[in-house]
Amino acid sequence: MGRSLKEMGYKGGLYPEGRVVGVKAPVFSFAKLHQVDISLGPEMKSTGEVMGVDRDYKVALYKAMVAAGSMFPKKGTVLATIADRDKEEAVPVIKGLAGLGYEICATTGTAAMLRAAGLQVEQVRKVHEGSPHIVDLIRANKINLVINTLTKGKAPERDGFQIRRAAVEYGVPCLTSLDTTRAILDVLAENKEREDFNITPLQEYLK
Repeated sequence: MGRSLKEMGYKGGLYPEGRVVGVKAPVFSFAKLHQVDISLGPEMKSTGEVMGVDRDYKVALYKAMVAAGSMFPKKGTVLATIADRDKEEAVPVIKGLAGLGYEICATTGTAAMLRAAGLQVEQVRKVHEGSPHIVDLIRANKINLVINTLTKGKAPERDGFQIRRAAVEYGVPCLTSLDTTRAILDVLAENKEREDFNITPLQEYLK
């Protein structure tokens, strides 16, 4: 442009911290792709992305995930199937959901862990234990949110794979990261009494 950065008013150092946070969330087409696991790895699976903006990071994350198609219920039943390595970390998160009034159901190992922590839990069957099992409950619209931390292996015959596939096919939000689950819990707790979030045009934030 014929002028230096200094002449145009730019200075060195860190850019001033913004007052708003933007979180971009990928959009997937898993419902259209049969026998594809929704768990993520280094390969590219998204078919687009959306952005949530707010002055609070957790709310921005929540908005982005809702815009990407995950509709989190304000009441209902949560299915928890937690890998052994994540069980201790998962207890306070699931306690928080129970404290908001959600009913909790879990497979054998997770149910035992949650009961030991003082929670009321309905124990449900794994797929190989016979009907009615966890996938049957999802198909019968008895599950409103799935928390499924990953174990090794993504073979279609594994319970985790079938749970995640059923959640996608029947429109049930499925969280595989406890960090994300904790953030969603915080937003649900802060906004339990709200009907919805305020929708603000982007230009209003720029003011």
